Amino acid sequence: MARLSAELQRTFFDHEHPAHVTLQELLNLAEEKVFGCLFVLLALPSALPVPAPGYSIPFGIIIFLLSIQLVAGSKQPWFPRRFTTHPVALTTVQGFLKKALPWLTRLETITRPRLFPVCTSVIGRCMIGCILALMGISMMIPIPGTNTVPALGVFVTGFGLLEDDGAISLGGLVISILGAAITLSIVIALIWGGSNLIELLKESL
Repeated sequence: MARLSAELQRTFFDHEHPAHVTLQELLNLAEEKVFGCLFVLLALPSALPVPAPGYSIPFGIIIFLLSIQLVAGSKQPWFPRRFTTHPVALTTVQGFLKKALPWLTRLETITRPRLFPVCTSVIGRCMIGCILALMGISMMIPIPGTNTVPALGVFVTGFGLLEDDGAISLGGLVISILGAAITLSIVIALIWGGSNLIELLKESL
């Protein structure tokens, strides 16, 4: 497979393309690097500096399913047909890619195959799958602040998988752990604040 940025540029900009894009097309595009490629592309909308609302929950679900299959040792992912055939407007995909391709290109200049066991060993892929499954769950939480950093962690980790760069994947896992801490803090704060509000209401009554 050529560099991801080049493949995306060729597929969605340089050649004529139908008005909609499906997950199945991305599966075909990814070839043997399917897990890394899908993590990168599915996390992309929520990882951008200006996330697109409405995509974190469905993409978080798919990232969770993908992560569980990675833990199980699957070589090729499986998704329900409704996921693989659900259309996304080409203009929407191109809008994301116009913002993302410069970042992808920069990342590609610093990646190289290294620390192979992180990306290729059973233990390494299981560890990555477990952490990214948690990030998928975090992306499903409809609370501001629980999406962007976890999605960024998935994006960077997936990019490491795509390029067999264990150092990049480890960096993505560190971002993911930070995202988990932020999500947990937000959820605890909301629960604690809600409990205090209930107590105040009880006292006022």
